[in-house]
Amino acid sequence: MNKPKMATEKGVPSNSRVLMLLGQLERMNSESMLRDVEMARQVTTKILHLIQTQEKSGKEVMSKGSSGMEVILASLEVISLQLMLFYSWFSVLGRGRRVGVFVSKGGTGILFQILITASKEFPPSEELMLQLHSLLAKVGPKDRKFGVKARLSGALNVTVNLMKQNLLNTKLLLPCLQVLRVYSTNSVNAVSLGKNGVVELMFKIVAPYSKKNTSLLKVALDALGALLKSKTNARRAVDRGFVSVLLALYLDWHRNDTRHRHMLIRKGLLVCLRNVTNIKVGRKAFLEADGMRILYNSSTECLPVRTLDPLINTSSLIMRKCFPKNRLPLATIKSAFHFQLPNVPAGGPVAQLYNQPPGVDDVVDESDDNEEPEADADTENDEDEKDHCSLNDDIETDLNKLHPKRTIGRSYEELKVYQRFFLELTEDFQVKDNLKAEDGSERVKQEGSPLNTTRHIQSPLLLGGIPTRRVGGGGSNWGSDCGSEGGEDESGEGAVLEVPDTAQLLPLHDPDLYVEMVKATCSVPQYAEVAYPDYFGHVAPTFKEPLLERVYGVQRSKIFQDIERLIHPNDILDKVVYDLDIPSCPVIEENGESLKFNSQFESGNLRKAVQVRKYEYDLVLNSDINSNHYHQWFYFEVSGMRVGTTYRFNIINCEKSNSQFNYGMQVLMYSVQEAISGRPCWVRTGTDICYYKNHFARSSIASGGQKGKSYYTMTFSINFSHKDDVCYFAYHYPYTYSTLKMHLSKLEDLRTPQIYLRQDELCETLSGNGCPLLTITAMPESKSNDHICQFRNRPLIFLSARVHPGETNASWVMKGTLEFLMGSSPLAVSLREAYIFKIVPMLNPDGVVNGNHRCSLSGEDLNRQWLNPNPEHHPTIYHTKSLLQYLAYTQRAPLVFCDYHGHSRKKNVFMYGCSVKETVWQSNISASSSDLQEDLGYRTLPKILSQIAPAFSMASSSFVVERSKESTARVVVWREIGVQRSYTMESTLCGCDQGKYKGLQIGTRELEEMGAQFCVALLRLKRLTGLHNHQHLLDLESDIIGTHSCTTTYLLEEDEPSFLEAIDYSAESNDEEAEPENELGCEVQENSEQLSDSETNHRD
Repeated sequence: MNKPKMATEKGVPSNSRVLMLLGQLERMNSESMLRDVEMARQVTTKILHLIQTQEKSGKEVMSKGSSGMEVILASLEVISLQLMLFYSWFSVLGRGRRVGVFVSKGGTGILFQILITASKEFPPSEELMLQLHSLLAKVGPKDRKFGVKARLSGALNVTVNLMKQNLLNTKLLLPCLQVLRVYSTNSVNAVSLGKNGVVELMFKIVAPYSKKNTSLLKVALDALGALLKSKTNARRAVDRGFVSVLLALYLDWHRNDTRHRHMLIRKGLLVCLRNVTNIKVGRKAFLEADGMRILYNSSTECLPVRTLDPLINTSSLIMRKCFPKNRLPLATIKSAFHFQLPNVPAGGPVAQLYNQPPGVDDVVDESDDNEEPEADADTENDEDEKDHCSLNDDIETDLNKLHPKRTIGRSYEELKVYQRFFLELTEDFQVKDNLKAEDGSERVKQEGSPLNTTRHIQSPLLLGGIPTRRVGGGGSNWGSDCGSEGGEDESGEGAVLEVPDTAQLLPLHDPDLYVEMVKATCSVPQYAEVAYPDYFGHVAPTFKEPLLERVYGVQRSKIFQDIERLIHPNDILDKVVYDLDIPSCPVIEENGESLKFNSQFESGNLRKAVQVRKYEYDLVLNSDINSNHYHQWFYFEVSGMRVGTTYRFNIINCEKSNSQFNYGMQVLMYSVQEAISGRPCWVRTGTDICYYKNHFARSSIASGGQKGKSYYTMTFSINFSHKDDVCYFAYHYPYTYSTLKMHLSKLEDLRTPQIYLRQDELCETLSGNGCPLLTITAMPESKSNDHICQFRNRPLIFLSARVHPGETNASWVMKGTLEFLMGSSPLAVSLREAYIFKIVPMLNPDGVVNGNHRCSLSGEDLNRQWLNPNPEHHPTIYHTKSLLQYLAYTQRAPLVFCDYHGHSRKKNVFMYGCSVKETVWQSNISASSSDLQEDLGYRTLPKILSQIAPAFSMASSSFVVERSKESTARVVVWREIGVQRSYTMESTLCGCDQGKYKGLQIGTRELEEMGAQFCVALLRLKRLTGLHNHQHLLDLESDIIGTHSCTTTYLLEEDEPSFLEAIDYSAESNDEEAEPENELGCEVQENSEQLSDSETNHRD
């Protein structure tokens, strides 16, 4: 064997005493003099003394460049049975970083060799085995391949045999258990040890409560917990009845450890139970052993002691996991509403839905697929696997797809029919089109009824002793002349209320006109009611609405209440009080002890309400039509409440694994009593809000084939302020299709002779609703050729919104954009003179009308159909894309395309864009400099927004192209139409964590302001692109490089910190008060004027 030569570190004195001794030991190695055991003992004793008494000596041995460690290890190999060397190095390795040095020099393997050699003696030296295992226990956690080395060297059996022979020798047993604990972290070792009877052996060691040997018991439980992570070992423990043993031991320690000095032992027992219940037979054995009651009672007794929270949390985790899986209380998870498609697609989820036999769409999967998988690889690969997982596999790596190539794919003959939507570009537009716009305006004004200062409506509730009549169980009913001068109830008495005219507060809202719009709206359920919030309108509150501070332990308390349903089943009412699956009478009549629910109005979504306790209700949302999932949007009415009573509502079939309801977001409530009192507004409300996984199983049919998935519960509590009120709850501020039509009608009133406004019907949807298309710009200054030429050559801006019905915030942002564009401010005038705006304000009217969250009536996400939209199933997408293809064919592709969306799991407002360079950087693919050449102008607009819009966050924006998004509007318009500035603008459903609105929940005022600020940013963009400001591009280059070097611009799905209390037990895991509304234009103008062009170029 080649002996290492001593090399002194530069700067270390050559006469150093420890180096001299190491040199002496090295010479003894090379001269085979180590047979002189006494001499070796003396040298190592001196080295040990120097290391223990002089910090500098220890550094000399362990320092980089020193071969002192190799010399010692070489000595160990030669005189492996000399105990003094172990004493020395046991002390040396007691100091932090030195263990890592020892491992890196091959020390672990030498120790295993010595262990094997020592085990062959009979009897083996107890003192040597004690020191060897003590040393291995220190080395093991630092060596990633410790488990593999132990298995290959045969050390596993040595340790196990030693334990079997010394069960009563606690002095030797303790270090053996410490080593066994490290062995067992390797999954292959754990299975091997289980086959060797180690699980049964461990149950001989763990014992009932005792003040003796608590350290040994703690280590034994840690080792047992590691062994039981293996499903094989867990089954072995179940088969031998050890689940009841663990429960009995835990209960014994819980009862006797009254001063809580042995919490780690109690936690170790719970960890063993947690790992055993990862398998189905383990959960069954836990329930049969009355584990739910034992852990529930013990946890309840621990609640007053905050330091016992780790025990409560682990117990809660086990109980939730073992809670029997149930089906949702529905006959089918398909939507309660049916819409027959004209032609069912040949394949895909919709075809699968149509082909399923009745009764098989919601089954509880009896598999163990929700368990932690048993690893096949050794633990030393874990870090590599984590590093691999950190790279996002969804990022596009095909450079051919990353370079946009304008591919219209259709002939001019096919596209020329869309010329009629661009009348402003034809020669005689100013006569025909202007007259058409004026006629349309007059027509709308004639159809809309004049507003009175006081409005008389039929009351939906009992107020002041006035008896009233209400048709259909909720909302105003336009069959009974809602909005007329009066009416009579069934007893013949007058039933009218004087309601403040909301038109004085909301210039663009007209209740009578809204009712007319509802009458012309087609819905699958054929709604005959109008929800009062949509009728009265919404005035943004003047007070701030801060993010709700999460109360510690709130989730745990809610989960315990859920577990009580299993512990005390007789306390559960389980009474259905509302059920859309009974179309003739969804409101279940009863004796008045229950709340009344309703969702039979436009955009409403609540399928079923079940009263589980006197003041607690489970609510089930309806699936999107022609789908069996997408449960998130809700909008429903509640009445019959009591004042001063706390009600709990649980929406039990949510699907996403996390929600902003866990991070400060509240539900929205609208009180009719408040509206009648002159405060018609949605307000954030609810306490004890949390979002967690529940015991209702998701069918694999509804979860893309994945088995073992569960639904999630969003729970909140509410105290109602008014007796006999009618209140509405919503996921976000509702904005119906009829509201859009009303607003567009009212926008006509804002048109002046200087404004070019035209409204076309782009197409009809599947259910026959029209999809509006707006054209907004400034009229030419005159009929001169120069002015007409300037008019036609204005760049186009193409905007769209509300492709996802549940993202109502997108419509509020669009409302702000439209009102700004039609405004009279100098900025609005300049903006109209700079651009021609083409706007599709609602891409999915059918989904909005019918209360869907994600899909249209085709049962498909329309924002995944842009690659190849079907004109029959996706008419709005097909014709919107055709408009863009027509523009591309005529060389008039938009300067900017932006699709407004809402984001449910992030805060602030931000953008997604498309960049070759940033995508390549994130994917780590090799690319030449020519591949990375692109105009950086795609960053200009979001950068401007980050400077002028207080809710916008550039840090949250991303310009990475992902494979899963290749069929979205943003990517298709960028790739096929060739629009460099193609964006998705995402607005939070929750609130902001930066800027002026930091710590506040977002409201309609802030959303509308964002829409207006987007317009201001477009005007600034015009100035920058018009000046061809090269310095601006250089600043963008610097900005993007800085972003790349500091943090990734790739937008992760989750951006929130974890809670002190776990959100979920599983490892599972696809958004200051503003100025008043009428001052918005002034505020926008002031903000924009404060930033000169040069400031825009240089601010970060």
